[in-house]
Amino acid sequence: NPTLLAKIITTLDVVSQGRAVLGIGTGWFELEHTQLGFEFGTFTERFKKLEEALQILMPMIAGEHVTFQGDYYRTEGAFAVPRLRDHIPLMIGGRGEKKTFGLAARYFDHLNVIAAFDELPGKVDALQRRCEEADRDPATLETSVLLTAIPDPNVSEDTLPEPLRGRMVVGSPEQIAATVQSKVVDAGIDGVIMNMPSYVPGSIAAVGAALRPVVGR
Repeated sequence: NPTLLAKIITTLDVVSQGRAVLGIGTGWFELEHTQLGFEFGTFTERFKKLEEALQILMPMIAGEHVTFQGDYYRTEGAFAVPRLRDHIPLMIGGRGEKKTFGLAARYFDHLNVIAAFDELPGKVDALQRRCEEADRDPATLETSVLLTAIPDPNVSEDTLPEPLRGRMVVGSPEQIAATVQSKVVDAGIDGVIMNMPSYVPGSIAAVGAALRPVVGR
């Protein structure tokens, strides 16, 4: 429900003193939809619902009273209070060069690219084309790539299963930072979003410190 989501995210922005980011997408995990009692719908329907939701969310976040009638959602004078900022950054993740990248170019502040290292140059080129179509400067759309990190100097890339090598960074924090520089930043992606399945206390801080000179702004 986009109106409820707008109320939630603006309230979170107040509580966090302006640190909220709204990540929203079309959904991809059908089993989870079934488990939670939500209709999954078709690929096309999910993208249409997202675009309708954005017509409600964005003006509500900006403080407008929104009346909207669409195929999936309708509102009558909906508004969100309390609010702190007139704009909350919007993030979407995906790999689709036409639909997802197109939506990112038209509406979003951040695109988290789901792709292997060797695919990134092509993804950057495709995103630039979508930005040109939307008459948008690509520099205004922040990008990142989703990676799994194993900050362990005893783990090397050649010990990883072949299908995972393009989506994981391993080794010491300094080795991880060097990999991000050469395979992500040098490919034209601004930064990274990481998960660490084998967390050791202090590892997040160590990797963050090593990455700061590479992706810090």
